Parts: sequence; structure tokens; C-alpha cells
Amino acid sequence: TDAEDFLEKLVGKITFAKVIRSTRIGDDLSQQEFAKNLGISKQHLCDIEKGRKTVSPARAWAWANKLGYHPKQWAELALQDLVDKEGLKGVTVRLDVA
Repeated sequence: TDAEDFLEKLVGKITFAKVIRSTRIGDDLSQQEFAKNLGISKQHLCDIEKGRKTVSPARAWAWANKLGYHPKQWAELALQDLVDKEGLKGVTVRLDVA
């Protein structure tokens, strides 16, 4: 969409790592606090935020639901990260939820 294109020009490619970090900072939480809310270790959250670890779409969906965010967007970003990691250039993921 036009809004996504504009945002990517400002901040670069939107990834699950960037969204999860931005969410944590926007909620004014430390990594320790946010990790506890997600049920993971602080180190695991750090690895996700730095892009060293990926998250399954199912887990991203569950976290978004748990925290009150948009699960489709989070799952879509997590899936896109997996596609990008596999080197599938030019492939863009879009989920349709029935």
C-alpha cells in the first residue's frame, strides 16, 4: 500500500524484529518486562529484536492476541521474515483471513 511504501522509505524494510522492538519501546517496557509478558527469556527477546532469531507465524499471532495488537499483521511479518531468510527475492507475503 502507499502507507507501507512511505513508511519503508522513512525507516527501511519493516520486519517483525522492528515491530516487536517498536512495540516494546512504545509500551515503555524493558526487555525483561516485555519478555516476561511474552513468556520468553530476555535473551530470546534480544535475539528476536536483533533479527538473530525468527518467530513462527503462529507464535507471532498468539503474541499479538495476548498483547492486544493486530495478529494478522504480526503473523504476516513473521512469515515474510522466514521467506526473506530463505532468499526468495521479490516474494511478498500477504495473508487473507477468512
